[in-house]
Amino acid sequence: MCGLAGFLKKTALLNDPTNTLRNMGLAIVNRGPDSSGEWFCAEHGIGLSHRRLAIVDMTASGHQPMVSSSGRYVMAFNGEIYNHLELRKVLKEANPSLTWNGTSDTETMLASFEHYGLSAALDTLVGMFAAAVWDTQAQALYLCRDRLGEKPLYYGWQDDTFLFGSELKALKAHPAFKADIYRPGISLLLRYGYIPAPYSIYENIFKLEAGEYACVSSRQPEVQITKYWDVADVIKSSVNDPFKGDAPEATAHLEALLDTTISQQMLADVPLGSFLSGGIDSSLIVSLMQKQSSRPVKTFSIGFDDKSYDEAGYAKAVAAHLKTEHHELYVSSADALDVIPKLPSIYDEPFSDSSQIPTYLVSALAREQVTVSLSGDGGDELFCGYNRYKMTAKFWSALKKVPRPIRSLSSAMLTSISPATLDLLASKVPKLSGYGSVGDKVHKAARVMSSRSAQDIYVGLVSKHPNPQTLVINGVEPDTCLIGNTPDFTALDDIQQMMALDTLSYLPEGVLTKLDRASMAVSLEGRAPFLDHRVFEFAWQLPLSMKMQGNDSKWILRQILYKYVPQALIDRPKMGFGVPLRDWLCGPLREWAETLLDEQRLVQEGYFNVPAVRALWAQHAGGRYDRSGILWAILMFQAWLQEQ
Repeated sequence: MCGLAGFLKKTALLNDPTNTLRNMGLAIVNRGPDSSGEWFCAEHGIGLSHRRLAIVDMTASGHQPMVSSSGRYVMAFNGEIYNHLELRKVLKEANPSLTWNGTSDTETMLASFEHYGLSAALDTLVGMFAAAVWDTQAQALYLCRDRLGEKPLYYGWQDDTFLFGSELKALKAHPAFKADIYRPGISLLLRYGYIPAPYSIYENIFKLEAGEYACVSSRQPEVQITKYWDVADVIKSSVNDPFKGDAPEATAHLEALLDTTISQQMLADVPLGSFLSGGIDSSLIVSLMQKQSSRPVKTFSIGFDDKSYDEAGYAKAVAAHLKTEHHELYVSSADALDVIPKLPSIYDEPFSDSSQIPTYLVSALAREQVTVSLSGDGGDELFCGYNRYKMTAKFWSALKKVPRPIRSLSSAMLTSISPATLDLLASKVPKLSGYGSVGDKVHKAARVMSSRSAQDIYVGLVSKHPNPQTLVINGVEPDTCLIGNTPDFTALDDIQQMMALDTLSYLPEGVLTKLDRASMAVSLEGRAPFLDHRVFEFAWQLPLSMKMQGNDSKWILRQILYKYVPQALIDRPKMGFGVPLRDWLCGPLREWAETLLDEQRLVQEGYFNVPAVRALWAQHAGGRYDRSGILWAILMFQAWLQEQ
């Protein structure tokens, strides 16, 4: 895991381009504290900067930017290629005279470009990556991002200079960077809690989308985007080519796939471990890791004083059964609150997900012992793990039978009851007592009662505000893959449609952004075995009945996990990985929030509809409504803005 940055300049060069590249790299030193490198070609005005977190091949032969054997390609690369040893064998068989300078996957990747060409080589790679590649023959720059968007890459023209980098910090370190805020991006943040690709918080700066590569040159400055792996197409083609075997055969095949993936992802020349929450996904990953390891796997979890958010006991029980070397840290509200001032720096673009706090804390805990940590991310999206899937399907099945005027009246009645009251009522119902924020979920459900499809309901449920552009001055929302530019998934089951939409947007831009920034903030490499594209494609070949049976989500994962961990340790309501945000905003964070949402301050900054924002704050602070979701998004923008 590393960080990359660079620029391509069309006209007169900077006075000291190497120093500029060095500064761009220093801005993201957290991504690669072990070493740095710069490469610059004055003839073409192209420069690459790299920060290295050494994982494979700790020697100087893994130094970047790296030049291919023929000299055609120069690359700065962030990520890991898990099948690079297998690729080396294939490349050596094709070219027996090929010699290697070291054992890094960077060198393997460049050799693949030499042999196959860049576009075809991308299809051979198994891994997570973002790469900047200068083709000296074509005099063109290529930017590449992995299939599912595990590694980030920003880019954009600023006048006559094309900037790119792993994080916005790197771009901002270049003197050509313009910090013009993209107001529609604020509206996107207030809807989703993140700014979905291809947009960013800045004008004319974009995110490369998952499964894409971009090409740009001084002669052809318009960025040419190529989709080499399309998530939507892969989902549809996999569903249309279903697995032919029965459930035991599917279970055995999936376990074999995960064994292969985990075996490859456990390769590292540095200490390695895994996050462990005690839930199905992380418990399965750790079980299969421990099966392959001759020594106890290092596992990490955090616990909270607030028992309704604390899963540490479950994680400890699973760790004890698997005999891992378990490390846990119990954090108080004060410990968690201490992280908040760091968030604008960790997420150098506004990002709003309260689980970003515990994700950072568990990453910091893991970094004390290891440099690489596996995780169970992706399991929910692939194997039907989120409660909203089955709840929405049942909801829509009943709802579509009711005339819309009656639905609208019911919606008004439900929203007239405060979330706090609904939470209290839910606590008295045994089947609901294990779920958190029931009142907020009921209010969300009420808002989507007039929906025309399950997709409409999904968008309503994942939206922090039903119409965020009313809160942002000149913040008209652009089209995204969820609204206005949604792929045609109508051939899929309602639940499959929601899983597909999560995979398109929430997974890469929400879940994986959170994991990347939180882990990289402490120079920890995070790896997600479920997101191996071979596992992904097979998962989508499985019928929904192998993912959900009755009230059991992730059915097929459970069948594998029960071989290693007693069912009694696993079967319980899904908790998530959040914090008591509603209470914090009314308690220890109240003064901080009030400062950031001060009326005069909001007017002076000029980004928000001040009366509307102040009304949201008054409703929440008064205790009648839970507005923590939308308020946290606004507060994350305000905290970020304060640091600019």
